[in-house]
Amino acid sequence: MVTPGNNQKRYVAGALDASTARMTWVQGEKKTSALFIDLVRAVDAAYPRARRLHFILDNAATHSSKKTKKALEAMGERLVLHFLPPYCPEGNRIERVWWDVHANVTRNHRCKKMEALMAEVDAYLDARNSQKTASPILRAAPARRAA
Repeated sequence: MVTPGNNQKRYVAGALDASTARMTWVQGEKKTSALFIDLVRAVDAAYPRARRLHFILDNAATHSSKKTKKALEAMGERLVLHFLPPYCPEGNRIERVWWDVHANVTRNHRCKKMEALMAEVDAYLDARNSQKTASPILRAAPARRAA
């Protein structure tokens, strides 16, 4: 997510519940194994009663790094990773969510500060979870005054 002027970036890693379409996500300043591990921990905390947590993943290096493998091993056998074939974004349903976030929040935004943009991303994903729709309306249309 790029802001005008100083080209700051932030990353959002997320998981999509296949049965409820509910999102769990975390933010970070870098796209690292630590960000992915934070996501796995957030999902683990969000589903404490689940016997197994299945993650369908692309082939990003952060998903299979030594650091990631070590952290996941420490979390036990409850986590199961499934890797998609290379170059298969249409096979991963969460990609549609990211396309939607870009179309409705990050593309052509007018935020002057990164914190404001990230707050809009959070608000959008929160609205998506509460409305259970693919494209929640973030900003209410201004009320029109009678002439």
